[in-house]
Amino acid sequence: MPVYEYTALDARGKQVQGIVDADSPGAARQKIRSQGKYPVTIEETATRAHFSIRGLSLPFSGASWAGSTSWTSWIRVQDIHLITRQLATLLAAGIPLAPALGALIEQGEQRSLKTVLAQLRAAVHEGQSFSSALSAHPRLFSPIYINMVRAGEASGTLHLVLEQLAEFGERQQALQARIRGAMLYPVFMALVGVAVLAFLITFILPSITSVFAGSEKALPLPTTLLMGLSGLLRAYRLPLLLLIFALIAGLRHFLHTPQGEERWHKVQLSLPLFKGLIRKQAAARFARGLAGLLHSGVPLVDALAIVENLVGNVHIARLVADARVELEKGRSLAAHFRGNPYFPPMLVQMMAVGEQSGELDTMLARAADSYERELETKIMALTSMIEPLMILLMGAAVAFIVVAVLLPIFEMNQLIR
Repeated sequence: MPVYEYTALDARGKQVQGIVDADSPGAARQKIRSQGKYPVTIEETATRAHFSIRGLSLPFSGASWAGSTSWTSWIRVQDIHLITRQLATLLAAGIPLAPALGALIEQGEQRSLKTVLAQLRAAVHEGQSFSSALSAHPRLFSPIYINMVRAGEASGTLHLVLEQLAEFGERQQALQARIRGAMLYPVFMALVGVAVLAFLITFILPSITSVFAGSEKALPLPTTLLMGLSGLLRAYRLPLLLLIFALIAGLRHFLHTPQGEERWHKVQLSLPLFKGLIRKQAAARFARGLAGLLHSGVPLVDALAIVENLVGNVHIARLVADARVELEKGRSLAAHFRGNPYFPPMLVQMMAVGEQSGELDTMLARAADSYERELETKIMALTSMIEPLMILLMGAAVAFIVVAVLLPIFEMNQLIR
């Protein structure tokens, strides 16, 4: 059933906006009039726009960019988590799915989110399963989200699955927010420091060092280097800026190609300070996603196929894909990952215990909790190391400038004496 967005006038002549599902524009007008409103404009949402997530890229919510349309509405990640938890609460109270979605539409405030909910309700009214309705919005709901919902529908535990999805998503979002907050200060310091140094070298220092330009005596090396850098920035600052932007754009384009992505992910796994973080993050995502899918009743081989795209690194994803092949041959999951440097030994050991005890989902969830806490601790420690290092680098740059300016002054003073 199509969903229409409308603008109408209420009984007091005030303009209001809303959404309504109906078989045709005429039926939509009748529904609006039955609510005591006079329709002004009606437009079907399916031909008008689609929606994308705005926010962090999380395992349990879609995060791909929208394609080109007349306009694009953004829905926040936390909005998806909120409606997931609210829907779980309504279903747990015994309210059927379609009326529960209707209740969320009535209490919602964001127009784009209400439109998506109306489209989901219309699909359910037409006899589609909830997971099928969700799959029509791949930019909002990731494959792991949709497959967990499908498993919940099959087992009759949809409210429990939705509650689990909300909890997982909120936990991941909180972790990402703490990481982003920890990195914000060092990045801000770096940008400000570079901007201040560029301003000093480009606009302030030339007026100071101009007194040395006519000197017949050879200037000290630091002064010569500083004057050369200042002259270069003043003469070619626009071409240099364009070159920097072109390099950044070219690098971004290359990293989005399969070859560039593979090389960059390989570099990430070998960086001295960051390889441990990348591997721990991949392990946490793998364990959390696989635990959630197994707990929802998804078969292990199918769950691995979904989690393969969740780890965030193409090389680790290949190992997960190989694990599916090994499982079909009768090999255990822990045996496949044992000895691999990309998977921590503790995770492999917990997988082995889980496979032997029949509680693989529980063991993986515990491992995910441990790695998420460890990841947050390591990132906080890394940022605490970066801050003094940046201060030291900024101090060294300022000291170089001061020395470059003062050395010729000291030499001139000695000549006068």
